[in-house]
Amino acid sequence: MSHAEVQDYYGKVLQGSQDLKTNACCSPDAMSDGLKRALSNIHDEVLSRYYGCGLIAPAALKGARVLDLGSGAGRDVYALSQFVGEDGAVVGVDMTEEQLAVARRHQDWHAERFGYAKSNVEFHQGYIEKLDDLPLEEGSFDVIVSNCVLNLAMDKPAVLREAYRLLKPGGEMYFSDVYADRRVPEALRADPVLYGECLSGALYWNDFEYMARAAGFADPRLVTHRALTVENPALEARVAPIRFISATYRLFKLDLEPECEDYGQAVIYKGTVPEMPHVFDLDAGHQIETGKVFPVCGNTFKMLADTRFAPHFEFIGDFSTHYGIFAGCGGTSPFDSLTETGAPASGGCC
Repeated sequence: MSHAEVQDYYGKVLQGSQDLKTNACCSPDAMSDGLKRALSNIHDEVLSRYYGCGLIAPAALKGARVLDLGSGAGRDVYALSQFVGEDGAVVGVDMTEEQLAVARRHQDWHAERFGYAKSNVEFHQGYIEKLDDLPLEEGSFDVIVSNCVLNLAMDKPAVLREAYRLLKPGGEMYFSDVYADRRVPEALRADPVLYGECLSGALYWNDFEYMARAAGFADPRLVTHRALTVENPALEARVAPIRFISATYRLFKLDLEPECEDYGQAVIYKGTVPEMPHVFDLDAGHQIETGKVFPVCGNTFKMLADTRFAPHFEFIGDFSTHYGIFAGCGGTSPFDSLTETGAPASGGCC
């Protein structure tokens, strides 16, 4: 596969989400009321050219500077621009001229719709593997998002390295993508339809976690995941027996340890994040109830204390005494926790 083939698929073959041949590049219906309100303010043409597989609206974005990798027609950019507010900024990068034309055409429309004096978004045409070719300052972003695009990249480790370089210390990459339960054979990876449909370019989940760590993101955290069904008999037969999931991960630019270590620490959530008044969802293993003392490992402590989340927590303990591995932590396949319905099962601390 090449950049040109992917550009052609998303710029010329697909004219709207109804042209997709599978359900891999479609988000589930379940979303927060806040995200529903944000999407209701977005132009219909932008919504019609959406090909994401997850919901990439992390909490506590007010005033943040956000970068969207593979921003397409701008749906997520315009949703996030409402969460960061007029004092924040959202930058979209995409390689497809036709998609960017849609995004740029409605820039002023959205600023007026949101009640902003001027637009707080901008778009650049370029490759997400070569972000150093664009006017993006190193260490200048609080959050980097991406929605079902890493699987389309020709050089996936380069995307993760560039994201790490562009994040501020304590910043995070919060993104959704498609993953496979095994390495996809090369013959399938060369198929333009399977690749364009976000299937044959999908990483084996364990290879992704290795790449993330190699790029500097020491403790990848799985936030949500769900099974993907292809729902196209011909294409499903071609990829069988490979299983796919749509998963959202968060990666922090922090000095973290390879394992979850126990230092006797705990946190108390104040309930002050507007989107999460009762429970703070850090990841699949950390739903932190408001007002309750919640024991955490050293890495989780840093993810809350050394990031934009710090004002929303009280912190108990330090790193002066080590008690070994934090009980209950350990690496497992996200496929192992899926129920027969395709939904994730509960459990796991980290």
